[in-house]
Amino acid sequence: MGMMDWITAHLRPQPKAAPAEEVSQRNAAAFAEEFWSDLVGGGPTSAGVHVNWQTALETPTSLRCGLLIADGVSTVPCKLMRKDPVTGNRAEAVDHPLYDLMQFKPCSWMNTQQFRETLMLHAAFQGGGFAFINRVGRGRIHEMFSFEAGEVSVEKRSDPYDRSPLYRVNGEEVPNDRILHIRGPSWDGRNGLNMVKLAREVIGLADAAQDAHAKRFGNGVQTTGVYSVTDDLDDAKHKRLTNWIKAHYAGGKNSGKPLVLGNGGKFVPMGMTGADAEHLATRLYQDMLICRQWGVLPIMVGIADKTATYASSEQMFLAHNVHTVRPWHRRVGTTLTCDLLTPEERRQGLYFKFFDTELLRGAAKDRADFYAKMFGVAGLTANQILGMEDMDGFKGGDAHYVPSNYARVRDDGSLEAASKPDEGGAAPPPPGPSPRQNAGRVLSGENERLIRGASNNLNTVLDKLDGQQED
Repeated sequence: MGMMDWITAHLRPQPKAAPAEEVSQRNAAAFAEEFWSDLVGGGPTSAGVHVNWQTALETPTSLRCGLLIADGVSTVPCKLMRKDPVTGNRAEAVDHPLYDLMQFKPCSWMNTQQFRETLMLHAAFQGGGFAFINRVGRGRIHEMFSFEAGEVSVEKRSDPYDRSPLYRVNGEEVPNDRILHIRGPSWDGRNGLNMVKLAREVIGLADAAQDAHAKRFGNGVQTTGVYSVTDDLDDAKHKRLTNWIKAHYAGGKNSGKPLVLGNGGKFVPMGMTGADAEHLATRLYQDMLICRQWGVLPIMVGIADKTATYASSEQMFLAHNVHTVRPWHRRVGTTLTCDLLTPEERRQGLYFKFFDTELLRGAAKDRADFYAKMFGVAGLTANQILGMEDMDGFKGGDAHYVPSNYARVRDDGSLEAASKPDEGGAAPPPPGPSPRQNAGRVLSGENERLIRGASNNLNTVLDKLDGQQED
């Protein structure tokens, strides 16, 4: 059975008759405000703005935060690796079918960068990204493709002893091994925290401030103040006038509209100007709160402090990669390893790994110093260093080298000669007397040779002088 046949047979909603009472309850729920708020993942705010994932995408700061997280996961190489259980050596599992699937194209119409980017955008804004795993034959993964936002729901099972999540696609239950679920931080273990829903008040106030500021410039007139009339107002007239002003001139949507006066009415402005109200400071503060909600440093979305220097900015970029991007790498990598690989494959040493070293490396000078020190203690080979710089290696570049004057001090104070670069073990000590010690300092073999040579030359000169005196 092909992918489309399975989807047609299992995911297409089937018409079924329902009791009249059940239909009535569904209709009542459909018109309830809570139903639509939960459906779109948002809700009304104190600022009077309705916030959901769509309006969050229209807010520049929240959109930039989501894109930063998505880009940090989608643009970093994620490879299927194999660790040898005996030697511990690691290598890319290029012979595994999943390697090509995750490295290039998980399906015919999406490459791996687009696939991971879509899943991460859904995870950043709705708490989880979902993809369908199309398994064929004996469970072999043939392809994967992402679902649209809102197509998949995660529910709690009715069986109290079954704590696994229940996945539904357009209302139809789908087996768990057919769903790839990239979830963010979770409270119940099934759904990731919906960041838009949690941050709706912050986003709502930011949108309201932006809307009010825009209308202030669009209408060009500020009308907040005291409205007075010459005639006496009884309760009915006062209530009518108050309701009329609220309906036509109050609120952010009516900000800046000109006020039409009549019957001797007067308007005395009492509000502050846009500069006095510090609209820009309010909007800047809301943008920083949005960054805080997603765990993104403000400098990453273009909010820079005047006191920031080049050195401090570099450390901020590094902190973003460590504290914001790397946790998502671990979440996604662990999910791919657990959901796409069988237990037997994991026992064989297969796992998914993000190669985020290039995000964490510093400037060229700092990298050069690090490479030189690691190469000097045989921590890295020349080819490993070239690989970290995305450069090709060379033949013979996989050997480890140590300085020739490095030697281990034995318990008796003698030196053990260092091994040659092409030898696996330590070379036997050279013949002759062991190197001398002086005040706890060990002389190297080269210094020992020079001292012995100078001593021999001195003995030769003294012998010649003795011979001349005898003559």
